[in-house]
Amino acid sequence: MEQILAVDLRIVNGGDERHETFLSTTASGSLFRTRIYMFYGERRRRLGNGERLRKFKRPEIRSIDRESARRRRSRRWSSVAMAAVLDSHFLALTAIVTVVYQSLFFVVTALLKFDKVTDFAGSTNFVIIALLTLILKGTWHFRQVVLTILVVIWGLRLGLFLLMRILKWGEDRRFDEMRSNLGKLAVFWIFQAVWVWTVILPVTVVNASNRDPPLQAQDVVGWIMWFLGFWIEAVADQQKLNFKNSPENRGKWCNIGLWSYSRHPNYFGEILLWWGIFVASTPVLEGSEWLVIFGPIFLTLLLLFVSGIPLLEESADKKYGNVASYRTYKRTTSPLILLPPSVYGNLPLWVKTSFLFEFPLYSRSLPDEGVNWYRENRAEAGRLKMG
Repeated sequence: MEQILAVDLRIVNGGDERHETFLSTTASGSLFRTRIYMFYGERRRRLGNGERLRKFKRPEIRSIDRESARRRRSRRWSSVAMAAVLDSHFLALTAIVTVVYQSLFFVVTALLKFDKVTDFAGSTNFVIIALLTLILKGTWHFRQVVLTILVVIWGLRLGLFLLMRILKWGEDRRFDEMRSNLGKLAVFWIFQAVWVWTVILPVTVVNASNRDPPLQAQDVVGWIMWFLGFWIEAVADQQKLNFKNSPENRGKWCNIGLWSYSRHPNYFGEILLWWGIFVASTPVLEGSEWLVIFGPIFLTLLLLFVSGIPLLEESADKKYGNVASYRTYKRTTSPLILLPPSVYGNLPLWVKTSFLFEFPLYSRSLPDEGVNWYRENRAEAGRLKMG
């Protein structure tokens, strides 16, 4: 056993505080005081934004086994280092909360065969993560508050809209093949948890940051993108709902309002607003934090190639593929970006495919007669060149 001198320190940040202990071998009073002042000054220089340093106990002599103390410190700092790596940006916390939240709704869906809360669970999960990270950090920087409010507005609007819509329509056809297959249902909910955690990464990292640079052009540009995207998505959703609710439109595809400029304007709005949130987060990002760009990239790829546009295009092609007016609508209407039909319809096919997301997989379910519009478009372009 060995006697050492110990000083307990308290580090305060807002309403949060943590304790650290400085240990020194026994020495004369003046020498020990010198060591304390040196440690105290060095620790003060390493304080983070908003942190304050306090001694909260008088120095005291403790009896300690040096080897045991070394092992305890090693274990303690290993745990602290691991926690810092995992959760310095609330990544572990948000992952756990997301998995738990989605698992609760999965259990409800699996046991009660009730799938009407699926989209509500996904949208409100964004709200929970945004508010939780903002409150836990407690710095309340203006940029953090604005981005959190934008996510809350989007999540509540979309979640309530989709919940009311499915309650009125009565069923979600996406789950026709999953209700009796627990494995497929579980995969869907796991994928939804990954979607939530990944897409909201820019807000999670901003809310976890101590940095608060002045407002920059990126902030304003990002907010404008969000407002445009939110307006497009909300208007498109309401226009399609009104169209579907009208008895005279039964059996027709929606081609009014924004839907006359894009076959999927709601997805265009959603992609635009999440890219806006990323742009508004960039003044805070440093180093590896720029990897949060994977959030909007993941959302874009998901809607373009997995669960968004391909599924809806396949369904519409099977239903209306033999209708001449539908094929005309599809040929002259952009799949995503809002464009006048007179402009989009006259563009060469290679421009549509290369720059405007008109991928061949969006027409793989068209009947033979419908698929010919691709060939006809190429033939027409060839005739124009020859003429």
